[in-house]
Order: sequence, then C-alpha cells, then structure tokens
Amino acid sequence: MTEKNNLEKRDDDLSRIMDSKEEVIKEVKEQKIDEETYQELSEFFKTLSNVTRLKIISLLSLKDLHVSEICEILNLNQTTVSNQLRILRSNNIVKYEKEGQMVRYSLTYHHIELIYKIGLEHALEEK
Repeated sequence: MTEKNNLEKRDDDLSRIMDSKEEVIKEVKEQKIDEETYQELSEFFKTLSNVTRLKIISLLSLKDLHVSEICEILNLNQTTVSNQLRILRSNNIVKYEKEGQMVRYSLTYHHIELIYKIGLEHALEEK
C-alpha cells in the first residue's frame, strides 16, 4: 500500500510540475516581443557595433559637437565622419541642428547615452 501511495504522490508531484511549466511557458509567450521588433532591435545593435560610430556616440554623450570638432577629436576626415553620422541619423541615434553653415550633432534620446554607458561599464568590468 505504501508503494502505491508513493507512486500516486509522485504522479501528483509530476502533474503539478507539468502544470507549472505550462503556466510559465504560457506567461513568457504572452510577454515575448514580436518578430518585427526583434528585427528592429537587431538593426539597432548592428548600428552600435561599428567602432567609429561608438566613438562618435561616446563623444556626443559628453557634449553636442559640430562635424569638424568630431573630425578633429577622432582624427578622421569629414567624409568618414559624415557617412557614420548619416547611418546614426537614419537609425534615430543622433540628430542635428543647423547653425548657419555649421551642423551640430547630439544624441536623440537620453536612453542612447544610457545604453552606451551601460555597455562601457560592462566592457570595463571584463578587464
């Protein structure tokens, strides 16, 4: 009789575990983001994966800058910087404001700076 009770208890335990697992799966599936959003997020991180673009973001996290200032600080030509800024603009990471014939760039949102700084913190932790 004890063996039968043990088997029944094990079956009950297994049943509760399976129910719990199904609930967890259902809950996570309901909260999972859609494929289009995953794709957009992937594109966002691809944009951040370029060293020159990261350098520009790092500078703009400190201060809004003109293109010429970015070129001088990074020791890069204007074509290179302008191309990278165009990519950052098209991905809504930086914005610009014309000041006469000059253009001043800044980060579009505060969370861009936070993402950069969190990534930097993570990179420095590994050292």
